[in-house]
Amino acid sequence: MTHRDFWQTGLIRLIYILFDVLSVSLAFYLACFLRPHTIPFQVTVQNFFLSPQNSYRSVFFLWLLMILFFNQTHNLYQTRREMLETVEIWEIIKSVVSATLIFIVLSYLLRVQDFPRSVAILSAVLLVVFLSLWRAVKKRLVDYLVTNGYNNFNVIIIGAGKVGRLLEQEIQSRPELGLRVIGFLDDFKDIKVNQNNVLGKVEDFAGIARRFFINTVFVTLYSDEKMLLNILEQSRDLKIAVRVVPQGFEWMSTDVHRYNIGIIPILEYTHIEISYRQQAKRVFDFFLSFFGIICLLLIFIVLAIWIKLDSPGPVFYRSKRYGKGGRIFNMYKFRSMLVNADALLEQLKDKNEVDGPIFKIKKDPRITRVGAFLRRYSLDELPQILNVFKGDMSLVGPRPLPIEQIEREDLRQLKRLNIRPGITGLWQIKGRSNVSFQRFLRWDIWYINNWSFSLDLYILFQTIPVVLKGTGAY
Repeated sequence: MTHRDFWQTGLIRLIYILFDVLSVSLAFYLACFLRPHTIPFQVTVQNFFLSPQNSYRSVFFLWLLMILFFNQTHNLYQTRREMLETVEIWEIIKSVVSATLIFIVLSYLLRVQDFPRSVAILSAVLLVVFLSLWRAVKKRLVDYLVTNGYNNFNVIIIGAGKVGRLLEQEIQSRPELGLRVIGFLDDFKDIKVNQNNVLGKVEDFAGIARRFFINTVFVTLYSDEKMLLNILEQSRDLKIAVRVVPQGFEWMSTDVHRYNIGIIPILEYTHIEISYRQQAKRVFDFFLSFFGIICLLLIFIVLAIWIKLDSPGPVFYRSKRYGKGGRIFNMYKFRSMLVNADALLEQLKDKNEVDGPIFKIKKDPRITRVGAFLRRYSLDELPQILNVFKGDMSLVGPRPLPIEQIEREDLRQLKRLNIRPGITGLWQIKGRSNVSFQRFLRWDIWYINNWSFSLDLYILFQTIPVVLKGTGAY
């Protein structure tokens, strides 16, 4: 880090702390303002922290310091472009909860008398709201600036194989990261800058890094320990960040714990399929689907009448699908095709426009007029909230495919049956029908291995704009 970068980072950290101080002060002030009868002084902006009339000013000040301390321990004073908003908000919640618990314990030990519990609870809620709100605005601002070229970084990738190319695609699909892939280094690929963008061999790393002003190197493949050690040593001298993709990353769980045995650092990968969090996911699905059914009941009735008026046949379409553990269930959809659509499928199979066992064509003659509208905005999928309520499906998960399609796939497909299938998933927010089957399968496997509540929330929030735009739907 250069002297200029050091001062720039320090200035940004100071600005973040000042915004936190303002947010915490506003939360405390608003909590007292909303509960005027529980605080024995007149609350004004001028006397909140400074005036002797505020007998609890030292208590609020202590709470403020603890909030700042825990925010620091949760790395909330850094600009981490790769962090999801939901993850950052979760870190804020943990920080506020930790600070509040310590605050309660200290208040008891210091014998702070008659501090209103209602003000404490309301303050904690407002703390989460205000600390999250300004960070959400900050995230949008940083993403906008970085996407438009501010403070972007040049990177090279060691390894031009499958993993390296996939990493390049993922970086290019996320301009908000501010990473520009200059090229690859690979000992087993021909040097073809224009065709496959291989700049040279691994031994050329130092010269190429200087030539292209590289800031970060991603190591996706290393032949031996000596090669990786050389990269680390040269990167240290060149002040280049090194990021290593674990070998076999696609089969690893998201639960990664780092600890030491003596001086040896250990990464532990644990499985989450039967953890308590999966049970919590089912509880979350149950209650959200219950309220969803109530809120969507009128829309269900309107769509049912529209479907009946448009074409003869039932309102709902039931399709046999494999669920968790290979259990077969009926997946519900609003009917969007002619009644004899399944019988007509044999006549259209040679017109399939997607790879793999999935059948999709953009101008399917079996789709009704109402069905085309329903499919464009995924309204035909709404009845699957009944499947979620029953426990056949989850709100987020791998997409359930028809039985005959699954039976034609390779054994990797069976891993998708380890968890409940979902109404939406990574396929939905990354292109829907425009996604190749192999990528569709790879994303499902990655989701299963990397599941978390924050990932589910991210997918749910990202699904809304995708569905409203009708992206990749047919």
